[in-house]
Amino acid sequence: MSALQQAVDIAQERNFTVVFPEAADDARIAAAMCLLSEQGVCNSIDVVEAMEPYIGSLVRARGLKEGIARRMIARPLYRAAAMVANGDADAMVAGAITSSKSVIEAASITIGLADGVSLPSSFFLMKFPNGRELIFADCGLNVSPDAKGLADIARASAQAAEKLLGAARVALLSFSTDRSGAGDNVDLVREAAEITGYTGPVQGDAALNPAVAQLKGMGDGRANVLVFPTLDAGNIAYKLAQELAGAQALGPILQGFRKPVCDLSRGVSVEAIAGATALTLALA
Repeated sequence: MSALQQAVDIAQERNFTVVFPEAADDARIAAAMCLLSEQGVCNSIDVVEAMEPYIGSLVRARGLKEGIARRMIARPLYRAAAMVANGDADAMVAGAITSSKSVIEAASITIGLADGVSLPSSFFLMKFPNGRELIFADCGLNVSPDAKGLADIARASAQAAEKLLGAARVALLSFSTDRSGAGDNVDLVREAAEITGYTGPVQGDAALNPAVAQLKGMGDGRANVLVFPTLDAGNIAYKLAQELAGAQALGPILQGFRKPVCDLSRGVSVEAIAGATALTLALA
C-alpha cells in the first residue's frame, strides 16, 4: 500500500475536521474540499466569521494585548489557526495563495510549537513513477540550520517516515561521504549525524544505491529519508525530481507544531491539496 493510500485510510477512520482559510479565494481549494468530503477523508470547512472567542484565547495563551490580537484574528489565516488551537478544527491547510512565511507565523503565534520542539520544519513526500517513495527535508522552511537544527529536522522527518512509510532510514546528505571531504559544511552535517546516530555525512548516490554505499563504506544505500544540509539544496533537489524524474511532490508538510498544519506550494493541484491534507492528518 502506498503511503498516500495509508494516510487516506487513517484519516477516514478518524473523522477529522480541517479548516481551509483560502477557500473563498481559490477555486482549487474549494474543489479539493469537495473531493476530500466525497472521499470521506475529513470534514472540510471554511474559516468562521466570529472573532470574539478567539481574541480572548489568543490574549490568554500568548499574552498579547487585545488590540494586537484583534488585528490578527481579523485575518482569516490567523482566525483559522485559532480555530485549530481552540479545538474547533483539527488541522489547518493553507499556502496556495499565501506565503509560507505567513502560514508559519500564524501557526507559531496561534498554535505554538509542540513540547520539546525548538525548530519547526517541513518535508515533502516524493512519489516517483517507479513506485518509490521518499521523504525530502527540509525543502521549504529552514534556510541554513545549524547542527542541532539539522538534527531536529532529521528526527522529526524520521517520525513522519515511521508513520507514512513503515520505517525510517535516514541519510544526512553532504557533498562528502564520511571523511572524503572537509570544511565547515561537512563538519556541520557530521555533528548532526553524531547527535542523532543517523547515517552521514553521505552523498546522494551512496544514500540511495547499495553498490555505491558499499564502495564508499557508509550506510547500506537504502535511505528513505533524505535530509538536506540547506534549503537551497533541498528545494533545488525536489524541484529537479519533479521536472526530470516525473516525481509527485506532496507538501510541504509542516512538523513541530502542537497541532497539524499544512503549508501548500503555490502551484499545487487539486489532487495534491487533497493528498497533502490526508498526509497531514495521518501524522496527527
